[in-house]
Amino acid sequence: MQTRDMTSGPPARLILQFALPLMLGNVFQQFYTFVDTMVVGQALGVGALAALGAPEWLTFLMFGLVQGVVQGFSVVIAQRFGANDEEGMKKAVSGAMFLSLGMAAAFTVLGQLMLRPVLVLLHTPEEIMGLSLGYLRILYGSLPVAFAYNLLAAILRAVGNSKTPLQAMTISSFCNIVLDILFVFGFHLGIPGAAFATVLSQVLAALFCFIKLQGSGLLSGEQSLLSLNQETCRPDRTMLKEQLKLGLPMGLQNMITALGGLIVQSVINGFGVVFIAGYTAANKLYGLLEIAASSYGYAMSTYAGQNLGAARFDRIGRGLKAAGLIGTATALIMSAVMILFGRPVLGCFLTGDGAAAATAMEIGYHFLQVLALFFPLLYILYIIRSCIQGLGNSVLPMVSSIAQLVMRTGCALLLPPLIGQSGVFYGEVCAWIGADLILACSYFYWMERLRRL
Repeated sequence: MQTRDMTSGPPARLILQFALPLMLGNVFQQFYTFVDTMVVGQALGVGALAALGAPEWLTFLMFGLVQGVVQGFSVVIAQRFGANDEEGMKKAVSGAMFLSLGMAAAFTVLGQLMLRPVLVLLHTPEEIMGLSLGYLRILYGSLPVAFAYNLLAAILRAVGNSKTPLQAMTISSFCNIVLDILFVFGFHLGIPGAAFATVLSQVLAALFCFIKLQGSGLLSGEQSLLSLNQETCRPDRTMLKEQLKLGLPMGLQNMITALGGLIVQSVINGFGVVFIAGYTAANKLYGLLEIAASSYGYAMSTYAGQNLGAARFDRIGRGLKAAGLIGTATALIMSAVMILFGRPVLGCFLTGDGAAAATAMEIGYHFLQVLALFFPLLYILYIIRSCIQGLGNSVLPMVSSIAQLVMRTGCALLLPPLIGQSGVFYGEVCAWIGADLILACSYFYWMERLRRL
């Protein structure tokens, strides 16, 4: 299995080579959520599209928590890889598996218990409550699968392998698209059909990553990273503490972001089904164009973690500068896409009643215009935050998420009475600005501290 040592060579080339396969994989991942939404919107109309959109932040709440936690676990693996410590890597993998099993069980039970009360708190319209609840129950029931896939993909990324997650997500995405069409159009299963298609496809992605890891020999070239002996399989308290120290704040960081989104969603849900549909359609394109940012973030986290493990502090700053320039250029291209192609893309989702669809179109396109003006700020946020996390600090990025929460919710609650319903759109931009300011200061502070150690 291919790995990548990021402690030598041109930073820009390394980051791009690592990020591009992740980007393609995430494009496929977002593409099948894109198709989910498009199939539901075309087959079932604006109301069903709103039923998917109303609980969207609840989906991110739990699955963002899963991604954040396992990404924190994998930072430790990346650091051990950079230090050429195979035994430490295997202990880190064992610890990540042990912690993930326990969390998967706990989060599945907790998630099912909280769904209905939270949907009520979010002011979910009664006419779409049943559809939204049924969709979420299926997705939350698949949390063990989500943990399995995200953990296996995070282990692969930690050792510099971004191609296997790409292959897994490509296969999974095409499977999801086929199942979407089959379940919704063929078997007429409605929104539950879209949920089942997503779950089955993620099972396939997890199995693919497992098979690849099972046959891998990483540092010694002799044994799989999953071939744990009695010594490395036994949970190591020191290792578990180190992984929890990183994983919990990173998971909490995503939960804080989701909490802000839930408050915004509760405001949006109060604006009615048509506004929800327009906002949901725009969010799908937003999510697709955000992919490169998260991919650069994963690359920067692995790059920083490996160079920290190798004590190559000089390379970290050069890598961050290179990633920042690449990210800014990419973001400007994505902004142009939103402005030039926003309306045609929104039209793929919005069908049914002509007046309702037209109104939803205007709402969604206005949101895209606001995002496009400031999109480079989002890319910088991902890159700096991931760099700090790769350096072993997950608390400062969590503080930036609190700033995002304050800015996003403050705008959502205060601006609509002053400038109308579109005031909620500006909360997203203000959240990026607040987080960027905190992260920039945090990076220089943490680098200076590391140099003094």
